[in-house]
Amino acid sequence: MRHHSGFTLLEILLVLVLVSVASVAVISTLPVSAEDGAKQQAQSLYHRVQLLNEEAMLSGRDYGLHVDEKKSLYEFFQLMSEGWQRLDNANITSRTELEDNLALNLVLGGNVWANKDRLFEPGNLFDEEMFAEYEQEKRLPPPQVFIMSSGEVTPFSIAIYPQDSDAEKDGWRIVAKENGQILLFAPGESDEQQ
Repeated sequence: MRHHSGFTLLEILLVLVLVSVASVAVISTLPVSAEDGAKQQAQSLYHRVQLLNEEAMLSGRDYGLHVDEKKSLYEFFQLMSEGWQRLDNANITSRTELEDNLALNLVLGGNVWANKDRLFEPGNLFDEEMFAEYEQEKRLPPPQVFIMSSGEVTPFSIAIYPQDSDAEKDGWRIVAKENGQILLFAPGESDEQQ
């Protein structure tokens, strides 16, 4: 009897099954679209804010959040004796930059003052670019949202949405209300539906 070297049909089928299972596992973990990426980023930010709120009350420390809409990033800070410093916590990433196809929008104050009710345009009274060359040290941006040890949170709404769509209609929103409640809303959901 001759001995033929090669693979049996059963061995080939087993390899094909293993390769297909591995590829399905990898593909299912990747975001399919910008909408999925926005959902993941919003859920991540929502959980981080909740975790910092609980940490603030338990540890007696104050935290802050700075959102840079132009660069599509947000940073967490901790109030130290020297002032605001980047968050140094192994469980929470201090700086998160969104993918290129995502954008974010921050509205402070729980939308109590609508844009039409403003007395003046928001912004700095001084021309920061004029004095930028005179600044010797690079200072951290101040937080816009405060997460206090007393349990208070600055009322805000942050929408994370695909770059080419509308923040109101297509954005996942993280909302902190005046009573300190932190909520996550899917696109199309509103406070009234809760």
